[in-house]
Amino acid sequence: MTHVPVRLHSWLRLQREGVPLAARADALCRALQDCPEVRRAFYLSWQPEARLYSHAGAARHFPPGQGDPALASDQRLFEHLQQVGRLDLAQVRHLDCWLAGRLRRAAIRHGQVFELALHAGQPGLLLIEVCEGVSLDWLGWVHDLLTTLLHSANGTLRASPLLGHDPQPSLLLDAQGRTLECNAALLALLGDKSLAEVPGLLPVNHRELVRACLEQQRAIDGVEAQCQAQILIWTFIPDPQDQRVLARCRDATTQVLAAREAATARRLYRLIIENTTDLISRHTPDGRFLDASPASWTLLGYWPEQLRGRLARSLFHEHDLHSLVQRARDALEQDGYHTMTYRIRHCDGHYLWFETASRAIRETYTGAVVEVVSVSRDITARVQAEENKRRLAEVVEVNTDPVLFIDPQGQVTYLNPAARRLLGIADAQPLPELAALFAGDDLARLQRDGWSSAERDGVWSGDARLQPLAGASSVPVSLVLLAHRSAGGERYYSLVARDMTERELREAQQRRHQDELAHTARVVTLGELASGIAHEINQPLAAVVNYANASQRYLQSLESNPQAAEKVAQGLQRITHHATHASQVISRLRAFLRKGQRRMQALDFAEVARGAVRLCAWEASNWQVTIEDRLPDNLPPVYADRVLLEQVLLNLLRNAIDANRERHPGQPSLILMAAQQGSAGNVEITVHDQGPGVSESQLAQLFTPFYTSKPDGLGLGLSMSRSIIEGFGGELEARRQAVGLLMSCRLPLAGPTRQPQE
Repeated sequence: MTHVPVRLHSWLRLQREGVPLAARADALCRALQDCPEVRRAFYLSWQPEARLYSHAGAARHFPPGQGDPALASDQRLFEHLQQVGRLDLAQVRHLDCWLAGRLRRAAIRHGQVFELALHAGQPGLLLIEVCEGVSLDWLGWVHDLLTTLLHSANGTLRASPLLGHDPQPSLLLDAQGRTLECNAALLALLGDKSLAEVPGLLPVNHRELVRACLEQQRAIDGVEAQCQAQILIWTFIPDPQDQRVLARCRDATTQVLAAREAATARRLYRLIIENTTDLISRHTPDGRFLDASPASWTLLGYWPEQLRGRLARSLFHEHDLHSLVQRARDALEQDGYHTMTYRIRHCDGHYLWFETASRAIRETYTGAVVEVVSVSRDITARVQAEENKRRLAEVVEVNTDPVLFIDPQGQVTYLNPAARRLLGIADAQPLPELAALFAGDDLARLQRDGWSSAERDGVWSGDARLQPLAGASSVPVSLVLLAHRSAGGERYYSLVARDMTERELREAQQRRHQDELAHTARVVTLGELASGIAHEINQPLAAVVNYANASQRYLQSLESNPQAAEKVAQGLQRITHHATHASQVISRLRAFLRKGQRRMQALDFAEVARGAVRLCAWEASNWQVTIEDRLPDNLPPVYADRVLLEQVLLNLLRNAIDANRERHPGQPSLILMAAQQGSAGNVEITVHDQGPGVSESQLAQLFTPFYTSKPDGLGLGLSMSRSIIEGFGGELEARRQAVGLLMSCRLPLAGPTRQPQE
């Protein structure tokens, strides 16, 4: 019962202050409940008209008794208490009264009831329930004590001048910080808590504060204490004469939390302002800087201190100045906000594009603009990007090459004027389907190869033919397909086409010129091979003459020599063989000298190569040069023109013969001619001589037109040969060797998709 006297002191103060009965009853019950032996305490006042005891205070009420409430009465209990003053609860429960039934239903068994009048002229009873097994003898002492204190309070004591009717929760503390007395407001603040928890309401250092307050004889104000979710602000007022301190508090939970939130918000706003890349500034109504965020240094090269007091318009570009200032002022006056785009001068002197959003702050009563808050950002990159886009759009519009925009579904979404002209589509005419714009299988090739290559590499190029809608002839074009990706990751495409009609005509003309030149070269070559050709033709003709003369002689002796008929038949057979050989030689010469368009077809390379060897065989043997044939018979066919390929091989062989003759005059030498199938879908043919070879500088110029190392050469043979081979889709190159020079020619294979063509 350590805290009972303290509680009784507070109850006595309330009693003599004459506070409402409910407050006094609650204070008394709390004081008694601080005793560990007491389970509950209740004060009930007597209602004479109803003849019932009713609860006074905030304690939980008993349940109603048994029987008809209209017949309820505690008159017998009232009269009995007036006689004896105190009864055990066991006695009360057996009385014929309404309260007895209520106690039975509330299961209140062990304790006593006292007759006690807290309010003069209004009887009442105090019910104390104690724990089971606790003796009831000491409750008589409590009854006597309360009666004595009550008489003293009603008779001689007066209200404390320090606490009085203070509406704020207050208490008296001694010099050691112990609680002496508390007022009703503090008791209400405690609620159901005991007085032992009063220190939990005080600041954790309240003892030091009390000591400092008394020693310095000054009040200490604004001390914060946290009690769970509640925040109290305490004031300590010293009473040096009695060595006491009056502690008063107020609930500042809402105020403190709001202040904390405001401080957090201010720190957050300051953090945002100091770290944002946008310039946040405050201005007077006429545009003078009041303050600026640190971004002014990174954006404009000015520190905030340099901008304060400066007119913002002094930094504007002169072309933007007059229109911007008046328009911004009018918008802020009328609407309260304004957004503008303008040029502003950097500290270094160059101009930047700014976008500024401003809002007016008005005076509460007059509505006049007193300040302007602005947020500005550097949009120079955006303006330049928009300018570049505009320029690119103009370039696309005026470009002479057709440009088509295609969406992810393959639909045409835009045609520039050049594309409309090429395809015969008027401006008002709807855009066609992509399939209607391509001739032949070009669309399938674009869809098969173009889309995937563009998505993988970003770009794809190829040749195709566009089909005008008016039914005109298709137009050859060179296509470039570009793949783009939108901000959402979706693919779309741009198709740029270049009209290749003129190039096609030039290439056809170039091919004609090349064919003419090749024909001329073949005529020159045959002229150079005339001796060998004459020898090759003369041999079969001489044999024909000899066999004809012999046959005539056998015919003249036919009558005398019957076996001569068989000799004549043999002679005629040999004449036919040699005449056929001469005819084949002439046919090859005529084919070699053929003039006309090239005929691309599948060829047996070994057959063509051996034909070229036969044309220069006499010349090779004349210079003791042996051409060794290492050509396999199972080579796949190549795709080329027979005559032109034979011309290239003949040129390579004759160059090799000349090189061997230069290196080995009057001595035998060897030329190796070989071929093999390559890994890249081609056949590689090599001609390796035993000549003097070439230097690095000579190798670099070997295929240059009119470059030659021969005194009587024109320098066109190798240049023309490379052009012919590249026209077949192949390659011709020279490689230096330890001995001589190796000429390598790679020709494409004749696949199933390659058809003979002219």
